[in-house]
Amino acid sequence: MVERIEEMPEGTIGFKVVEELTGEDYRERIEPALTDAAESGEVRLLFEIDSGFGMDAGAVIEDAKTGLKLGIGHMKAWKRTAIVTDVDWIRKAMKAFGFMAPGEVRVFETAELGAAKVWVAE
Repeated sequence: MVERIEEMPEGTIGFKVVEELTGEDYRERIEPALTDAAESGEVRLLFEIDSGFGMDAGAVIEDAKTGLKLGIGHMKAWKRTAIVTDVDWIRKAMKAFGFMAPGEVRVFETAELGAAKVWVAE
């Protein structure tokens, strides 16, 4: 399940994944927000991921579709993505493969949520 983080700096989008991420989460919450931002010309995204993180098969497929549609289709719109998590394997994966994502990507510890919000808005 994903929740929108309401207390975000202007011009940024924030989501918190609190349990297993589903295809429905992507279609109904994530993709519409990213589409609006990409079409306006600037994506500044913060993803907070807790220790219960998982993805169902639908989320994996929607993530790939969204990446192709919005990542490749609007590469110049992606400015910054902040990943906020203490989940070790996610931190390592983002550090290893984050260079493949459009725009700048930075990983923050959960205790650095405030700093992540500031950075993604800069």
